[in-house]
Amino acid sequence: MKKIIIMVAAVMMLASCNEGFKTSSADRERDSLRNVIDQKDSELNDLMGTFNEIQQGFDLINEAEGRVNMMRMGAENNGSAENIRENMQFIQETLDENKRKIEELQSKLKSSSINSAKLKEAINGLTQQLAEKNAELETLRAQLAEKDVKIEELTGTVSNLQEENTQVKQQRDETAQIARNQDAQLNTAWYVFGTSKELKAEGILSKGEVLQGNYNKSYFTQIDIRKVSAIPLESKSASILTNHPAGSYTLLKDSKGQYTLRITDAAKFWSVSKYLVVKVK
Repeated sequence: MKKIIIMVAAVMMLASCNEGFKTSSADRERDSLRNVIDQKDSELNDLMGTFNEIQQGFDLINEAEGRVNMMRMGAENNGSAENIRENMQFIQETLDENKRKIEELQSKLKSSSINSAKLKEAINGLTQQLAEKNAELETLRAQLAEKDVKIEELTGTVSNLQEENTQVKQQRDETAQIARNQDAQLNTAWYVFGTSKELKAEGILSKGEVLQGNYNKSYFTQIDIRKVSAIPLESKSASILTNHPAGSYTLLKDSKGQYTLRITDAAKFWSVSKYLVVKVK
């Protein structure tokens, strides 16, 4: 009788362990699925945010075109002509900004885990809308020229205005170049991934720790942190060695079991270091 009781107890303990293992495995699968869903939600929100900004830009262009058309009848008045010039300049600048954002949107979709035919079709629609607005702008310029609205000659003589415009343009270009250089520096980062042996050979890794100092940048890949949010690591094993805040990235496996680093919060991820070192096998 004692043997039977002991056997029953052993069976119950084994069943309990198996049930605990199944529950733990199910929890891990659920957490993994939740991470994937959260990542896709984050990427989709980012894409739709940029999409809405572009559409708002087109709405503002439509309003500016309406104002220009209303003022054309009074274009001989300097005030009206000045307003036309400002609105035409606004239209051109907004078109340029929308073009940049569409290219950014295409890049984000390409590097994301989202594969949506509808979203690709919507982006193609934005590209077509951009082309149509550029054509409308050229038509509007031609109509203004027929009305002798010399937008570039609103004040002073032609020669004085051209000289002034040249100086202003030069100053604006210099200021813009300085801003671009500063912006590029703020948004530039470098990453590298390799085996422990490769990283040691390049003086990046020693005794399992990343060395501090001036790295050989030619061995790193330079990126614009505003445009790169996914880095394929081409390995089934990956460990991030540099310090990057938790919650600003995820490591996800693709269909081949290879890891891709997805940066979900670029500002936070690169806030500690603009260098990323990943050890792979």
